[in-house]
Amino acid sequence: MLALAVLLAGGAVAGCGGRATTHHKPGTSHEQASGSVGTLLTTDDGAGHRLREVPAEGAPEVQLTARPDSEDGWNLQLTVKNFRFTPDSVGGAALPGAGHAHLELDGHKLARLYGPWFHLPAAQVPEGAHTLTVRLYADDHTAWAVAGKPVEGTLQLTAAPGQTGHSHPPASPSAPSSPAPASPSPEAQADRTVTITIREGKVTPAPGRVEVKRGERVALRVTSDRADTLHVHGFDKELALPAGQEATLILTADRTGLFEVETHASDLVLTQLLVR
Repeated sequence: MLALAVLLAGGAVAGCGGRATTHHKPGTSHEQASGSVGTLLTTDDGAGHRLREVPAEGAPEVQLTARPDSEDGWNLQLTVKNFRFTPDSVGGAALPGAGHAHLELDGHKLARLYGPWFHLPAAQVPEGAHTLTVRLYADDHTAWAVAGKPVEGTLQLTAAPGQTGHSHPPASPSAPSSPAPASPSPEAQADRTVTITIREGKVTPAPGRVEVKRGERVALRVTSDRADTLHVHGFDKELALPAGQEATLILTADRTGLFEVETHASDLVLTQLLVR
């Protein structure tokens, strides 16, 4: 009897399908929680994510458009049908018509998207003609597919020489020049600073939890040895991480909960923000 109780307790911890998950929400059926929607194919999207085949009728759809930003780069818009973005349940089971998107430039992943808008900096797009691709994924990171092909949208984008964004006219020679006031450092604008380094796929310090009070401003200071994108779940905050350069993202912890901070390209969890 004792052994049976232990086994039952172990099954409860593991959840449906024997895999631990925090996304089996009240009112969700066992079939939904186990991610059995559609048919899981043996083929993948080219990056190791298996295809999840669904019927064409009612399947997710996506289109991609781009508008030049007056300051820098482009603003991308994803127009979706039969699909909703679910950033709060990424990593959970595959639910019908839900998940996130990946953005690729000429077949190379740039970012993971959790909403219909994304700013693409000019610095990430070399001069010349390119192909942008957005592809839809379920929460369990399988790629939605119809007739054996991933659900995606493409767009041709051309970066002109010297296209670096907004420029300002030179000051008049006759106008007296005065030194610009010094801007406060990002850390000076924050109540808490978290410093993280990424090198050869390893995160320093080791990922843990940072407790902050609701309303505090948090500065995430990250240095990565490869170009990537920082994302804070639940706050829809992203920041480009240039290779070898320190970058800082500041956010106000205006909601309570546990929020993961991760990178898109390398899929690394950097830390967790516990807001009380």
